Amino acid sequence: MTDTTLFYIDGAWVTPLSTTRRDVIDPATETPFAEVALAEDADVDRAVQAARAAFPAYAATSRAERLALLRRIIAIYTRRMPDLTAAVMRELGAPRAFAENPQVWIGLAHLQKAADILETFAFEHSIGTTRIVREPAGVCALITPWNWPLNQIVVKIAPALATGCTMVLKPSELTPVNAAIFAEILHEAGTPPGVFNLIQGEGPTAGRALAAHPEIDLVSFTGSTRAGIDVAHAAAPGVKRVLQELGGKSPFIVLPDADLPKAVASCTGTVFANSGQSCDSPTRLLVPRARAGEAAELAREAARAVRVGPPDAPGTTMGPLISHRQWTHVQRLIRAGLDGGATLITGGPGRPDHCAAGYYVQPTIFADVALDMEIAREEIFGPVVTIIPYDTVEDAIRMGNDTPYGLAAYIHGADLTQARHVARAIRAGAISVNDPALDLNAPFGGYKQSGNGRECGAFGFDDFTEIKGIIGFGEPAPAAVDAA
Repeated sequence: MTDTTLFYIDGAWVTPLSTTRRDVIDPATETPFAEVALAEDADVDRAVQAARAAFPAYAATSRAERLALLRRIIAIYTRRMPDLTAAVMRELGAPRAFAENPQVWIGLAHLQKAADILETFAFEHSIGTTRIVREPAGVCALITPWNWPLNQIVVKIAPALATGCTMVLKPSELTPVNAAIFAEILHEAGTPPGVFNLIQGEGPTAGRALAAHPEIDLVSFTGSTRAGIDVAHAAAPGVKRVLQELGGKSPFIVLPDADLPKAVASCTGTVFANSGQSCDSPTRLLVPRARAGEAAELAREAARAVRVGPPDAPGTTMGPLISHRQWTHVQRLIRAGLDGGATLITGGPGRPDHCAAGYYVQPTIFADVALDMEIAREEIFGPVVTIIPYDTVEDAIRMGNDTPYGLAAYIHGADLTQARHVARAIRAGAISVNDPALDLNAPFGGYKQSGNGRECGAFGFDDFTEIKGIIGFGEPAPAAVDAA
């Protein structure tokens, strides 16, 4: 098994200076299956200094050199996908089919998209006689979560590598194995020493030390809003650029003319797919009041069709939550829904009857939910859907926006003009209308307390570059796209 008690620093696997370890828990069995080392400040400093030393040379590499590196990474990632799948199944508890696609596949897709964008990305262009130059942002701290581990690792690393940055990755200590495998992939691909560095550790210690380090130029963080505020505070004295993809409480707005069975199936399927552990999960299902009862029955059927169980069991469609802490949090909120007067349609507190161990939660549907209930306002991060009735479309818009978050929203309706109106009116960064196909060119990120900055496509490249204006540069260069 890949060794998660070592760090990858300056092109080599090294023994941490810290002697602190913690168990890595299999959430399906509640038993440890590995140990992970937890970095101390000295480990963080060693990794950052390696990235700083490597930056001048890597920033000066050509577009062709960085593109060749990405292509090598893609080839090795493709070969290692079975290993990554096994890791995600074990440490996240994702069912095999979901671990393979989308959990592992999405990392490959982001790598391929980054390579495609790099081929033509305009690092320089002219406006009259002024030259606009995009240069690598510098040494980057990349702090990633456990719920979509490879998605968040690659959506940061790929544009950072493509734009000439060097970096230190700190993944979640709950899912360290897939990150270590990814480090092995980068090593085999010939990533220059110091360009990519991996440390393991906890957010309040290693993450905070990374964000505060004076040699870090940019912090890209994905996680809870609470932790994002902590990261921003740590980074503030250095006036670092801080990119944050944080929490959400996304609405799923079913317009009056929508195909209700299709809409409810889309909402519940999206929520249950990752055991509800997605920041853009549409846990607030807003439906016309006259159809709320019908929506509740459709949601009940969808929840009861979910097959909860071990990730490697045939037929499993939903695995456990990541940890006992997360399980306790979700149980508390389910009980808060009951205590607050919501109508329990199906599911509820406790494990499914057939699950004696593991952090399993029953797929749960609440109806008759009011906007001021805790389950309608707090991010549950579990397989819980709240059905909220509305009277007019303008009410639905107001209710959709009645949240401190603004990460995503989902809209279903037959009248595309009306659906577009609602999409424009919702204050969120990522809107999906009528189950569109995945578009990795689309920006992903939030409004309000859901963060700032954008990931995916060329927008990710933008966030990992600094913009320089050279006034009086002269005539526009004839081949601006080739400048790198």
